Amino acid sequence: MMYPIRVRGSALIIENEEVLLVEFRDENGLHYNLPGGGVEHGESLLQAVKREAREEASVDIEVGEVAFLYEYAPHLNYDKYGSVHSLTTIFDCSLREGETPEIPAERDQNQTGVKWVPLDELHTIVLYPNLRKEILAYHQKKHSIPLLEEQYLKSY
Repeated sequence: MMYPIRVRGSALIIENEEVLLVEFRDENGLHYNLPGGGVEHGESLLQAVKREAREEASVDIEVGEVAFLYEYAPHLNYDKYGSVHSLTTIFDCSLREGETPEIPAERDQNQTGVKWVPLDELHTIVLYPNLRKEILAYHQKKHSIPLLEEQYLKSY
């Protein structure tokens, strides 16, 4: 039996002690997410992160190393965020020169904004998933890991 896990990528963009977040308002109230989403057929994880940043925040980004891996297992979390098991790679990213985040013309019906949130105010918002503490710790220490892509490994 095959057990699918959805592969996702997200962008952690921190500038001037602020983190770029996508704002949503739905049945759960006002909450925020890192720009990101699922990898589509025919694209790599890095391509997905770039596409999602463009779709959700209207920005082109540079994708750096892996900051975190985040797994959501519905059976261990009472289906808190739905029934799809997912693994998200969160990358340390930066805006390309001259880019200014803004809400896209075509967006998710529940997306209400794109916002720079000061790191010292993260505790005042609802962030899904709740990686507030991990984002702050990462920003202080910048301990990341490289993404190893097969196409760049030496062949035998």
